[in-house]
Amino acid sequence: MEIIRYAELKAQPWPNGGGVTRELASRPGAASGQDGGWDWRVSIAEVSKAGAFSAFPGMDRVLTVIEGELLLLTVGGAEHPLEKYRPFRFSGDADSAGALPTGNIRDLNVITRSGAFKGYTSIIELSKKRAHPVFEGQLGILLQGQATVSPGGTAAEPATLDRYDAVVGSDADSPEILGRGFLAVVSIDPVVDPVAN
Repeated sequence: MEIIRYAELKAQPWPNGGGVTRELASRPGAASGQDGGWDWRVSIAEVSKAGAFSAFPGMDRVLTVIEGELLLLTVGGAEHPLEKYRPFRFSGDADSAGALPTGNIRDLNVITRSGAFKGYTSIIELSKKRAHPVFEGQLGILLQGQATVSPGGTAAEPATLDRYDAVVGSDADSPEILGRGFLAVVSIDPVVDPVAN
């Protein structure tokens, strides 16, 4: 069972000085270079200043506000008010910028290479009575509250999760999360080429 501890992740400042990003997980791609050196990436950003977002050509994005009240996201000239825990999908090719009418926010970003992977973000409420499994190809990220995780089907001692810690999914011993609060479940699905089948 793998737990990614948010407190141990290094903050990477944005080139425009508007915030910092902490990468939870990524899959290296065939390309190289800072933009597009991976096929998918899951990260948490702290946005402290209005301004342009980085472009990610050839990528799809799902952005979810996880702390703070509102992000006014402009994509391709259209404004979208993003409230907490409401995932929003848009193209990484589009010109995008954010405004912060209610103050700083933190957001969860899922970026996937178009045509190769598709990313999804679901926000679920945890239960103390029914464990939530995290399967292969998924990350479970504690957004709020208190929770523990243990390998499924074992009597192993559960580990405590802190805010924004991520649990890497597995089909062998699917980790199971119990607690009270909210969990983001990020799924990264390979895109199946119908011609190849």
